[in-house]
Amino acid sequence: MIKRRTMLGATTASLASMALKTHAQATGYPDRPITFICPWPAGGTADQTMRALCLAAGRELGQSMVVENKVGAAGMIGLKALASAKPDGYTVGQIPISVTRFSQLGTVAIDPLKDLTYLARTSGQTFGIAVPANARWKTLQELVAEARAQPGKISYAHSGVGGATHVGMEEFALAANVQFNHVPFKGGADALQSVLGGHVEVLVDSSSWAPHVESGKLRLLATWGEQRTARFKDVPTLKDAGFNVVVDAPNGVGMPRGADPAQVARLRQAFKAAVASAEFKQACDKIDAPVLYLDGPDYEKYVGTVYKKETLLIERLKLRELTRS
Repeated sequence: MIKRRTMLGATTASLASMALKTHAQATGYPDRPITFICPWPAGGTADQTMRALCLAAGRELGQSMVVENKVGAAGMIGLKALASAKPDGYTVGQIPISVTRFSQLGTVAIDPLKDLTYLARTSGQTFGIAVPANARWKTLQELVAEARAQPGKISYAHSGVGGATHVGMEEFALAANVQFNHVPFKGGADALQSVLGGHVEVLVDSSSWAPHVESGKLRLLATWGEQRTARFKDVPTLKDAGFNVVVDAPNGVGMPRGADPAQVARLRQAFKAAVASAEFKQACDKIDAPVLYLDGPDYEKYVGTVYKKETLLIERLKLRELTRS
């Protein structure tokens, strides 16, 4: 009896979803290009994957998705623009998971549990610590040893105060009992150029370093995932090096709260297909980003869970003091 009820419930939900999609298509949605707000600079790793995702989603919808880069404040300027847009189904965008932190720190006036509609979690990121090939540190242990001997002397470039690269590095510093000097930039592409140009000593970013490591310009000291990356299997994770820190910061796609449910269903279906597309997988593989798909409702539950975890992290790392410095 229970099994039959479950099957009936699944069938009802499926029929309801099909009805919403049919309604959206019957009303001609979408009948013009959709704007996709990417909160990171053009050419960066996040921008590359989002453009591939938009190409596949646009094909599924029968309309193009036009990427608009609105950068700054560790992704929050673009996200604020997304949350503030008219909920007419023609503005969607990337949601950095760090909104669960920034909203609690008061640096962005967004309630991630009330102001956004979640469409799909898409992929994670492969973060790492890289230095110029001629740097004096050959290993993470050498970097840590100098940082302990000279607190605050070594500088690292990251993509914005309070963002995943900044907070992840500070979490590592806490675990290693060291102190670094952080230098924020508008995005990973700018942080990368600062290190390649010799202006900052250490780069912390999500795999923008990969081609430069392969070409011999940079040396990768550690990655931050649970497992080593296939492309750099000889490089230890932070856990391998003895530090219990894992950062993957999955991103996703959403839209302003209040859109037509039929439009939401249509977009969820389009992004589900887009995440499974060959071009998105290829873009993710290029930057060693794991595909971590979740449909909208499950993605929203995930964000709620992360929000609670961030509450504890903010206190443990004293992030309110860090973001004011």
